Amino acid sequence: MSTIDDYPIKLLALALDQTGVNYQLKPSDNLLSKGKALDRLQDNREINIVWGMTNVQREKDLLPIRIPIFKGLIGWRLLLIREDMAERFTYIQQFDHLVKLSPLQGRDWPDTKILQSNGFDVITDRTQTSLVKMLGRAQGDFFPRSIIEIWEELAMSDVANKIQIQPTLGIRYPAAIYFFVNKKSVPLANLIERGLEKAIKNGTYDELFEENYKASIEKSEIGNRTFYTLENTFLPEKTPLDREELWFDGKIHTSTEP
Repeated sequence: MSTIDDYPIKLLALALDQTGVNYQLKPSDNLLSKGKALDRLQDNREINIVWGMTNVQREKDLLPIRIPIFKGLIGWRLLLIREDMAERFTYIQQFDHLVKLSPLQGRDWPDTKILQSNGFDVITDRTQTSLVKMLGRAQGDFFPRSIIEIWEELAMSDVANKIQIQPTLGIRYPAAIYFFVNKKSVPLANLIERGLEKAIKNGTYDELFEENYKASIEKSEIGNRTFYTLENTFLPEKTPLDREELWFDGKIHTSTEP
């Protein structure tokens, strides 16, 4: 299981442990797409909790626990490119240069609308695997992937045309992946939120985050990159952007306690 699937389960377990309740986390018996899982959650069938990127419609249909699971790191994007495009990217000195290139992105992914609303001509397909292959066939110029995904995906790629991570650039936009429950599951939402808030206060929330993503963040050499900041006009009004402790700020904060 990749960390983007495994980590939310660890965080949910941590939150429930903080509350002292007895629980058992059980994956769905059916392998569902994100869309189908969210539909079943809304219909209150089979599934109690799903995590996914927030937007206005999802917060209307479901009950969000507004604590970003990945501290917003899902919105910090590095660029997968073909090796034969590497030199061209060295000439990108401002956002106007980058926006002339065509990014690849999933057809139904929330990120696609974010990129389009910032002026990109986005080329889409259904799956991450097919998009990497399209990049290898020069059917797009770059494939933005979050810091939490890109290293693992690059290692697993079997594209014939060599793919690399562009070393000096990135894009970022405010984005949050939340736990969602059914609108009627207010006690469950309150329980998870209470556990997460306790984990934030006692430091175990940050400890788990760093345990899982410190290596990927350090490997990304954020300080040596120019990140172009995009607007995310699809972010709901109640997104807790004012709570600095909930968001990755570009640094790893190591505890000084013995």
